[in-house]
Amino acid sequence: MLDIFTVTFPFFALVLCGYVAARRSMLPLEAISGLNGFVLFFSLPCMLYRFGATTPIAQLLDISVFFTWLICALTMVCFTIAASMNQRIGWNDASFGALVAAFPNTGFMGVPLLIALLGGQVAGPMIITIVVDMVITTSLCVGLSRLDAADTHGMGVAMRNALKGMLFNPMPWAIVGGVVASALHLSLLGPVEKTVWLLADTASPTALFTIGAVLARSQMLAALHDHPPIPLRDYVPVAMLKLFLHPVLVLLVGSTAIRLGVPLERSALTVMVLVAALPSASNVSLLAERFGADNGRIARIILVSTAAAFLTFSGVVHLVV
Repeated sequence: MLDIFTVTFPFFALVLCGYVAARRSMLPLEAISGLNGFVLFFSLPCMLYRFGATTPIAQLLDISVFFTWLICALTMVCFTIAASMNQRIGWNDASFGALVAAFPNTGFMGVPLLIALLGGQVAGPMIITIVVDMVITTSLCVGLSRLDAADTHGMGVAMRNALKGMLFNPMPWAIVGGVVASALHLSLLGPVEKTVWLLADTASPTALFTIGAVLARSQMLAALHDHPPIPLRDYVPVAMLKLFLHPVLVLLVGSTAIRLGVPLERSALTVMVLVAALPSASNVSLLAERFGADNGRIARIILVSTAAAFLTFSGVVHLVV
């Protein structure tokens, strides 16, 4: 167990560094958007492209991984919405709460952390989970969030905005580019490849530091808007669903699929369980703010899941690796 903490501690320590830097004003809040933009548009796409381009195409097109992860994501969304809705939480808040329960922080945290733990063979399953979460799970939750809308065009407008956001998000395109390069055995020109690889190497520390800064900013902005106190029961249970129910669900569904003869590799299932054990994706806070959900609640779910994951994620690694 101590060996696991030795690997995981630096990653969570970088998140804490970003959080402290923002809370102590060592990093201006205005600078966080620039850091986030660098990770989103430069370093992380380069990392995802490199993983896609250097991973065998068969691992990137694993249908068993795709449908196993999709079934679990849809189950998490449905269960979390059903468990969350009450007089205070309508479709909008429940849907984005469900999204943080089903969408792990794979891009910013999972990619560098799992590679440090298991090596480059984790890239294929992780890329598939990212595609499912960014395209299907996010679109579904954004659509469901519009069921509270008074006008009949609320859902249609939201879905168009969600699709537009995906089209301008460089991460899916980086994955597509990497898959094409892997399938056709293409390589970038020497100087271009070195530039892309250098940017990819900056993704891990910058992304982890940025997660902490984004969490601190969300908490600070929520406090400025005279937000009424949020009951613990409105956000702590969702964080616990993310950290405990999600990995258990993936393990049960994947193990059942293997027993039924589905060609799902045990190593791929291990990667999916570890991805599911990650804390909630920090970018959901930005989506919640854009669509008018209670961002204070969403930020608290992300913060609780990220803080608790230092222990819970390490425990899952100890059990399954």
